[in-house]
Amino acid sequence: MAALPKHVESIHPALWRGSQLARAYGKTVDTGYAALSAELPGGGWPLGALVEMLVQQPGVGEMRLMRPALARVAQHAHRPVALLQAPHVPNALAFSYLGVPLEKLMWLRASKTADALWCAERVLQAGSCGALLIWQQHIRSEALRRLHLAAQATETLLILVRPLASAQDASPATLRLGVRPAEGGIAVDFIKRRGPNRIEPLTVTLQPSPILLSPYGRIRRHSLAPAVAGGVQTEVVASV
Repeated sequence: MAALPKHVESIHPALWRGSQLARAYGKTVDTGYAALSAELPGGGWPLGALVEMLVQQPGVGEMRLMRPALARVAQHAHRPVALLQAPHVPNALAFSYLGVPLEKLMWLRASKTADALWCAERVLQAGSCGALLIWQQHIRSEALRRLHLAAQATETLLILVRPLASAQDASPATLRLGVRPAEGGIAVDFIKRRGPNRIEPLTVTLQPSPILLSPYGRIRRHSLAPAVAGGVQTEVVASV
């Protein structure tokens, strides 16, 4: 019987040691944040796989975290970015700041969860979108498996945004990240990845939206009445 090679992980690209990050045996897209990319197998967001982003609440910075990847998909891959069941009406100026022009943006809505999941599968099967972001509060395990299988036949960046409380649920997702607000940006918890556990969260510094940096924007926001300040456009811009 032949002895095992010294480097067992060299037998197949899908093998890795528990003490090391898995090697990418599929394509990835750079996160745009060196510290985060260094903690992900393949050095970026995996394509053709289910990725879960579990947020403390919508708008903590998850869209700014995805900014470099979405811009690369929209501008370099020349494929649109689809938003399915987004919690707010997408703001064209905000997504332009993210690097996703209006002509590269698809906004999809469905009246029922089952319809939304059906729509997600059709988008993946068509292969026409470079990225598909889905927001869901509750999703059954069999639906997660269907999304995961559908994604594997594509080169689409599939991001499922769910509440942070879902971290305790089992999931077939290749990558699961918890996202919480932190000073200057967000704290990323590595709930599941192909590699060793990371106990300490990773702090990622995020660039604020231009409206938050503009003196005019600050003066205008303070002068707005509360009813107007709580409007959809203000919430969407702030969430970017």
